[in-house]
Amino acid sequence: MTDALKRLSDEGVAIWLDDLSRKRITSGNLQELIDQQHVVGVTTNPSIFQKAISEGHGYDLQLADLAARKVTVEEAIRMITTADVRDAADILRPVFDATDGQDGRVSIEVDPRLAHDTRATVAEAKQLAWLVDRPNTLIKIPATKAGLPAITETIGLGISVNVTLIFSLERYRAVMDAYLAGLEKAKERGLDLSKIHSVASFFVSRVDTEIDKRLDGIGTEEAKALRGKAALANARLAYQAYEEVFGSERWAALDRAQANKQRPLWASTGVKDPAYKDTLYVDELVAPGTVNTMPEATLDATADHGEITGNTIAGTYEQARAELDAIEKLGIGYDDVVQLLEDEGVDKFEASWNDLLKSTEAELKRLAPSEA
Repeated sequence: MTDALKRLSDEGVAIWLDDLSRKRITSGNLQELIDQQHVVGVTTNPSIFQKAISEGHGYDLQLADLAARKVTVEEAIRMITTADVRDAADILRPVFDATDGQDGRVSIEVDPRLAHDTRATVAEAKQLAWLVDRPNTLIKIPATKAGLPAITETIGLGISVNVTLIFSLERYRAVMDAYLAGLEKAKERGLDLSKIHSVASFFVSRVDTEIDKRLDGIGTEEAKALRGKAALANARLAYQAYEEVFGSERWAALDRAQANKQRPLWASTGVKDPAYKDTLYVDELVAPGTVNTMPEATLDATADHGEITGNTIAGTYEQARAELDAIEKLGIGYDDVVQLLEDEGVDKFEASWNDLLKSTEAELKRLAPSEA
């Protein structure tokens, strides 16, 4: 066991776990990861909750109570997921206090079926913040076109946000703009900007999965040489955009009002292609002021054999731009890829949510008290 995770943390990368379940909370495993693996935050999504609730019997007691009360399946899901997030937030509260609110965060997502409805997304964000009722919660809002004004409005209300499903550089700039606009609204309302936090979840591995598939279809030596380059190049150029926006005059005015930068969060950092090193999207995306949210397998792999050699983003922008340009020249349209990935991401979370509805409904029926 190396102490690569400590080195990663020392480089200014916050290590978050991309997983949550009641078993992880009640067994003491989450506390163990905080104590031993430098974990300082947790992210969830509909797929994670669907897996947690459909495996084992950890939720039976609560589900039986909910069934006895004859609640709707939607209400049951909200009661279950917010209970897990609340408990995880309590476990992470010492980290939150020690980092002045930057870390010790737990994310919970708005209903993905609302991804294209601005008003409903804001209403859901307010409801989730009220239900969980912990200062170290982040409400996850997808970076769809309808999500952007919802981010501004939610931040403007003083609710901290994790913006999710960002694939493109253009959309990432729009997300940062939405965040700054939200801070400006919050400032006008007289809110304390130092209490508002945000991360922007920039997805990594799925970019390689889609572009590599297209490169394989082309099949030339030039195309093969570009395999595994796109995701890192895209993420590194996102960090360049972050440096530009948070070095601007517009940001400086908010900085003077004690606002917090919206940190880039590397999401989807589990490697999908076995040909690549399993810590690729950790080792090669080290830079200060970032977050890397990892599935447990990636966390364990990094702890075991991660190679943390300092900042691996600084000085890469020219090369990153050249690699994306070379891919574009082969006829692989960047805009087409990132739009497809966003659409697939929303669809995947919606499908997981629908699976969650079905499995929870089945559990409520199974545990319902028999009619006397």
